[in-house]
Amino acid sequence: MLNRLTISELTAKLARREASAREATQACLDQIQRVDGDIHAFLSHDAADALAQADAVDKAIAGGATPARRPLLGVPIGIKDVLAVKGQPLNCGSKILGKFTSPYDATVIEKLRAAGAIIFGRLNMDEFAMGSSTENSAFGVTRNPWDVSRIPGGSSGGSAAAVAADECIAALGSDTGGSIRQPSAFCGLAGIKPSYGRVSRAGVLPLSFSLDNCGPMAWTSRDCALLLQAIAGADSGDPASVDLPVPDYVAALGGDLKGMRVGVPRGFYEADPALHPEVKAGFDASLVALGDLGARVEEVRLSPLEDYHAACAVILLAEAFAIHEATLKTRWRDYGAYFRRRVMPGALITASDYVQATRLRRSLALEMDAALGTHTVLAFPTSLIPPPKIEEVPGLAFLERASLTTPANVSGHPALSVCCGFTAAGLPIGLQLVGRRFDEATLLKVGDAYERATPWRQRRPKL
Repeated sequence: MLNRLTISELTAKLARREASAREATQACLDQIQRVDGDIHAFLSHDAADALAQADAVDKAIAGGATPARRPLLGVPIGIKDVLAVKGQPLNCGSKILGKFTSPYDATVIEKLRAAGAIIFGRLNMDEFAMGSSTENSAFGVTRNPWDVSRIPGGSSGGSAAAVAADECIAALGSDTGGSIRQPSAFCGLAGIKPSYGRVSRAGVLPLSFSLDNCGPMAWTSRDCALLLQAIAGADSGDPASVDLPVPDYVAALGGDLKGMRVGVPRGFYEADPALHPEVKAGFDASLVALGDLGARVEEVRLSPLEDYHAACAVILLAEAFAIHEATLKTRWRDYGAYFRRRVMPGALITASDYVQATRLRRSLALEMDAALGTHTVLAFPTSLIPPPKIEEVPGLAFLERASLTTPANVSGHPALSVCCGFTAAGLPIGLQLVGRRFDEATLLKVGDAYERATPWRQRRPKL
């Protein structure tokens, strides 16, 4: 089944002419037909356009094109509905944009096309990326392929569910407070939030100017490395973009973790009464595995998680309200009730509040830099709990309690979530790794080594 292959496996088959890009794309289209009525990961997909892209790839391969020069050649990639794709709808899970069709490609889409990818459909999300369950889309709820009674996480829940359900080979998501990593954990995937400034956000509708990131979601860290290689790099269209060399992420993979130091901020999670015992057991086992691979695992002390949460909440809400203020005043009822409840506290945040939050963010970012000066990576769970049942997520969950994914958004460091086991009920558990600024290569190396040493990548949901 071509739609169940990783990027590496599929591109190898295509290069050997053992399969065609059209066959791979058709396999994804067939899977959507079979399962998406239950999952609802896709908002739309243009089958004719996808197959036309695939035919162009097959023609290019026949003419001598190879993955060596175009590393995503023939790979169907799903796109979160917050990224602009020329000629496709752009709704951000909301009714506000109506029947708007994007007249241009986001920078990351241009880069995916240059790498040979097949741009494949629009994936569901919480309205304007404000949410963590993908229950709050104007176009309906997305369900978790491991258990359709449960959420896939959010706001990139459609991206995670589509990959987990084998409806596309990989996907792009956005991450403001954990929207790549939390759904990756809930759906058993690998997902990386790059360093702030590593990947262009030009053509990605913003939720928070200073917290937003765009990144890959796939079955493995290796696949994330291939995707990140294609989309990383400086871009004059994004004022936050950082002009630094992009290393060869795939070449950095392989080998063990000897000489690395893994810092564990147990204060983030260990005393939290919400910590699920099976999540704790799975995470603790992952630390043992990292130690067996040669890493030195030791505790590290950081400020309370609530400090990171406070800075993130104030900055996110203030910036989100500023982005939507004019439309909220004129089209209040066109937004969903959940989005309105979440964004309106931003109207009450003062300039002083915002300045103090940015000062706190700077202090916390320096603290994270110091911890990563002595440790190669930091490790802690991606989520305290497995994916909850649909409609069991509190309506204002982001405001009510701190999330384990927000520290890396506040500090700007890269963060990767990989699957580190399953509960007795068969629900995925996520291990989160945070790395040094612009050192995604080491982060992906650790994730890849862990995945190769454990059996979790062999397991898929039974749809």
